Amino acid sequence: MHNAIKTMLEKYKCHSDQDYINALKEIFQEIALLGLWRAKFYEKAAFYGGTSLRILYGLDRFSEDLDFTLLKPDENFDLTPYNNAIKEELNSFGFQVSVEIKNKNIDSNIESAFIKADTRKQLIIIKAAPEIIGRIHKMNTIKIKMEVDTNPPGDCATEVKNILLPIPFSVKTLTMPDLFAGKVHAILCRPWQKRVKGRDWYDLVWYMALKTPINLNHLKDRLVQSAVWEDKNKFTLQDMLKLLENKINKTDFENAKADILPFIKDKDAVNIWSKDFFLDVIKQINPSTP
Repeated sequence: MHNAIKTMLEKYKCHSDQDYINALKEIFQEIALLGLWRAKFYEKAAFYGGTSLRILYGLDRFSEDLDFTLLKPDENFDLTPYNNAIKEELNSFGFQVSVEIKNKNIDSNIESAFIKADTRKQLIIIKAAPEIIGRIHKMNTIKIKMEVDTNPPGDCATEVKNILLPIPFSVKTLTMPDLFAGKVHAILCRPWQKRVKGRDWYDLVWYMALKTPINLNHLKDRLVQSAVWEDKNKFTLQDMLKLLENKINKTDFENAKADILPFIKDKDAVNIWSKDFFLDVIKQINPSTP
């Protein structure tokens, strides 16, 4: 096992099968970010979403996907060279992975790919305990989805954050008020009703605990692009709160709890969740200043 990977793994203090799988996924994510840095991807794009919060800002839950937004629209954007860079980077640290483009069935602004690896083989590479490896089904696969928005909404800002392992490198990301806007957009616009993504609601509470302001203009642009909001010139805090109140009243928070539990250590952190809890929480949201 590469020394840098050994150091990265130590911080997880793995005991269970899920501990090892979560750790492997996150190590893969960070190495993928390194590969993208080497390929100069961040000259064109910025990192956002739940995994950016976890890796760059200290969110205390695991996250599965790698989400990016181009810095300006490009309908001809091609993920292929960046996928190759990710595969080469992961292979250079001893892992055995493939990176595959996801063919689109419908016309959209999202380009997607998957990082895939045989879970048992990777556990052997990191020298997990034999009893852990033995419990993993031979068909079990680590799969990390990567998505790039090729027609990004406007009115947002970026910043650069440094990562020190497996080597020092930097990642361009959206600022916290813009990331918060993206999270509220996800809460309001995810298409399914029964498969409630509790991770979104967990992140909302995390933002509020940090007293993060929200960029309403960026949220408005996202909602207009998603055809949830029509007025391109006006969107107030009260408008956002009404949309959130409506969403909260339609959400099954027991399903939301079931979704988030595999990704957090302290299961009691979501016991308080209810419609009334979230209706109270959103009253504390404040807009960012221009």
